[in-house]
Amino acid sequence: MAVMAALFVIAGAGFLMEKTRIGALLTGAVWAIAFAILASNLGIIPSSAAAYDFVGTYFVPLLIPLFLMKADLKKIFFETTRMAGAFMLAALGTALGAIIAFSLVDIGSYPAGVEAGEFTRQAGAVGMFTATYIGGSVNYAALIETTGMGINDPSFVAASTAVDSLYSGLFLAVLAIIPGWNWLAKKFVQIDHSEESEADKVEMESGKVTAASLTYSAAFALIVVALGNYLTAQLAEIFPADASKWRFAIISALALIPATAMPKTMSKMHGGYELGIGLSFVFFAMIAAGADVVTLMEQAPVLILIIGIMLSVHAVVTFGLGAVFKLSLPELITASNAAILGATTAPALAAAKGWKGLVTPGVLVGVLGYAIGTFIATLVADLWPIF
Repeated sequence: MAVMAALFVIAGAGFLMEKTRIGALLTGAVWAIAFAILASNLGIIPSSAAAYDFVGTYFVPLLIPLFLMKADLKKIFFETTRMAGAFMLAALGTALGAIIAFSLVDIGSYPAGVEAGEFTRQAGAVGMFTATYIGGSVNYAALIETTGMGINDPSFVAASTAVDSLYSGLFLAVLAIIPGWNWLAKKFVQIDHSEESEADKVEMESGKVTAASLTYSAAFALIVVALGNYLTAQLAEIFPADASKWRFAIISALALIPATAMPKTMSKMHGGYELGIGLSFVFFAMIAAGADVVTLMEQAPVLILIIGIMLSVHAVVTFGLGAVFKLSLPELITASNAAILGATTAPALAAAKGWKGLVTPGVLVGVLGYAIGTFIATLVADLWPIF
């Protein structure tokens, strides 16, 4: 209980740091990771504990349905068709970027004494980065658990998250200044996005959060995970070697069914998204607690190279194919933002640039990333030996 209390305190500290002027330069997740690494390496909290196993076993699966409770695929594809297309190009760019980056840079095998399990270290890493740059933290967490990277190499995961945060900030800055490059803007179809879109605004969690709504949200998430575990067990009887790796993808599919079939009912369940964010911070603190500072620093230079290659390929594919398919520069910038940084920054940047018609679609395609990120990343990791 003391260790679990420490994880929640560290997660809370991450939220507090986001509200400070200096702390806002990094995400709360990165602060939580930094505090956990510091506490672990100073001996304040242990590097391994039963509480960590509990978080990995029970918290991580719940993140998926909590984030996907309002992922209405009908609204995403039929009301924001152009933005959905732009986002799929961004997802393709991410997948190709991960495959190319990890084909060029070999991160080696796991440390001595660590059994790889179903996924090699290279396959686990390519899955992690594909997940985070299509969906976000929820997909990232799912692939960390699916591939075993969190248990087998927590230092690599912590280093990856830190370098990812650095690059994400730089990438957002580049996206923000691209519209000012007239020579580039002229290469794309010109569309006025200053008018608000016809799509209804997504009520991520706009209603009042109550004890009842939190209970409903938790009940929904638990039911989805329980059904997902049951179906995975049934599938394992048919495909014993492959079923477990698709567990989180199955949970994602189950969460999407009511979100798409009963959007009005699901829209009344408030608080799930916030609960998911809080639990994800606890998860990142748990992973970082097992990280070794020296190993983390040794891995950072390689990760800087890998992520640099990934984001470069992502940009070339997204904007190159986007120009071919007659998508506007604002649409592609918003889609790329949603893939790399998530559903929060994409509408924020669109609003800041005066692209009112892309604010709501930006949120919607960010949610689409949550929905498909785990599927695509698991597929890429599973097929990695072919690449």
